[in-house]
Amino acid sequence: MRILLINPNTMPTMTDLVVRVVSPHLPPQAVLVPVTGRFGAQYIASRTAAAIAGHAALDAFAEHGEGCDAVYLACFGDPGLFALKELAGVPVIGMAEASCKAAAVEAGRFSIVTGGERWGPMLREFVAMLGLGDKLAAVETVAPNGAAIAADPDGAIALLAEACRRTAERDGAKAVILGGAGLAGLAARVQPFVDIPVICSVEAGARAVLAALRQPPGKPAAGDLAYPPRVDSTGLSARLVALLARR
Repeated sequence: MRILLINPNTMPTMTDLVVRVVSPHLPPQAVLVPVTGRFGAQYIASRTAAAIAGHAALDAFAEHGEGCDAVYLACFGDPGLFALKELAGVPVIGMAEASCKAAAVEAGRFSIVTGGERWGPMLREFVAMLGLGDKLAAVETVAPNGAAIAADPDGAIALLAEACRRTAERDGAKAVILGGAGLAGLAARVQPFVDIPVICSVEAGARAVLAALRQPPGKPAAGDLAYPPRVDSTGLSARLVALLARR
């Protein structure tokens, strides 16, 4: 059981953090194949960086996906998620996708707390695309981005807890997702200060990957998310060119 874990930003320390949080949730037979983006932003905090990260995620899959049984896109906002689902023949799970679906099932109405002010509209659009827009109470952003929070997690606990309490009281959220690789593992530390469930997006994604491995959803033979038609391309990595040229 090989799981390709793609971190499409370019910070190896962020990949290491996610691996540390995910590993205890995996069964002994699981082999994690962690990959950091080969190019792009150090930490994704804008539409521009997210667009580049989508390419980096496809590039990582082309280079390292052979022989893997599932793909975990370990970046909140899931850049390149649906393109990966189209290109891959194995289950592809996004961190934001998985945690939003889990929160909707667990609580009905949920909010997202994350670092970086530009994520607000981006995440509202993403949740709507999942068909969960009516379940989203709010996206509450805090000033430090995920990289800054990961660098000083102790200093962020009070800030994150206050944001969780604020959206619960103001927006009526019944659960809150701590969204972002940089916030990995902090939900358990924030939970004692918040009266509603606090969901770790990284852990929720790992659980969804294991569920998909137990019951693979199957690859569509036609239509949306079936393999794409042949793509003739220029300037991409050799492996991605070969993957896109596949019929």
